[in-house]
Amino acid sequence: MPDLQTLFLNTTFPTPLVLASGIWGTTASLLVRAADAGCGAVTSKSAGPEPRGGHVNPTCLDWGGGLINAIGLPNPGAKHEAEILRETKAGLAPAGVALIASFFADTVENFGHVAATLAQARPDFLEANISCPNVHSDFGEPFAARAASAAAVAESVKQAVPDIPLIVKLAPNVPDIGRIAAAAVEAGADAICAVNTMPGIVIDIESGQPILQNRSGGISGPALLPIALRCVYEIRQALPRTPIIGTGGVTRGEDAVAMLMAGATAVGVGSAIYYRGPAAITLIRNELADWLNQHGFESVESVQNMAHRQPVFLTSPTPAPVPS
Repeated sequence: MPDLQTLFLNTTFPTPLVLASGIWGTTASLLVRAADAGCGAVTSKSAGPEPRGGHVNPTCLDWGGGLINAIGLPNPGAKHEAEILRETKAGLAPAGVALIASFFADTVENFGHVAATLAQARPDFLEANISCPNVHSDFGEPFAARAASAAAVAESVKQAVPDIPLIVKLAPNVPDIGRIAAAAVEAGADAICAVNTMPGIVIDIESGQPILQNRSGGISGPALLPIALRCVYEIRQALPRTPIIGTGGVTRGEDAVAMLMAGATAVGVGSAIYYRGPAAITLIRNELADWLNQHGFESVESVQNMAHRQPVFLTSPTPAPVPS
C-alpha cells in the first residue's frame, strides 16, 4: 500500500488529512475521535481572548451547492480552551497525531496574548485564524485582507510564542493571496492554511430576506473546492518551500489528490463530515490510498505539486478546432 505519512515542518503526520477547525465539536474526546478516524493532525475550534456566544440561529444552511454558515466563533475563551488542549494532546499522543490550536483576536496585540495563553498547553502548532468572514460587524475588516495586517499578526504571535510553529489561515476573497501569504511568512509564519470559507448570502425568495440571522456567511463544501485549489496553487507559486494545509471542499479521496497536486502539503477536511457522516475521514483516507495505488504512486509525496510541473506530451497535442 502507498505510504500516507506526511512530513509537515519537523513533524510526521500518519496521514496527510487534517481535521479543520470547528468541525467536530469542541471536547477533547471528539477531537481524539477524529484522530482515530484517520487524521494525521486535528485542529481545535478557534478560541478568542474571552468567552463568546456566537450568532443567533439560523446560523448554518445546506443551500444545494454547499454549506453557508455564520456560527460567529463561539468559544469558551483562551484560558479555558488551554485546559481542553491539554486533555486533547494527551489523548492524541498514543496515535502520534498532532494538535493544532486555532485562535482569533480583535487586535494585533491580542493575537499575541491569546497565543501565549494557548501555548501553555504545548500544542504542536498554533493556527492564527485571521480570516473568519462572518464577524465583520464585530471585528471589522479581516486581518487576512491585506499583506501588512497579516504580517503584523504573524509578527505579534511569533514574538509572544517563538518556540511553537505558527500556521496562518488565509481568506480566499483577496486579489493576491500569494503576496499576502509571503508577507505572513516573511514576518514569522512557519506555514499557511488555505483557505477559510468564502463570503456569500443565500436569500429566501418567499420573504425576500437573507436566511441566516447574520445575513451573510461563509460558503464551504463542494462549491469552495475550485476556489481553494486556485488559492493553494498561487501560494505554492509564491512560496515553493513553505508547508501548506489545503482546505476547502474536500469530500472524496480524489479531491485530496487534487489538493496535493495543487501544492498542498497536507489536506484539511471539514464539511465532508456533514455530507458523508462520521466515517468521512476514514473514507477519504482509504480513497486516497486506493487512488495512489491504482495509479502506481508509492507515497503522498509522489503527487505533491504535480500541477506545477510542465506537462509531457508523447506527441504534439492536437489544437482545439476554432469555431467558424
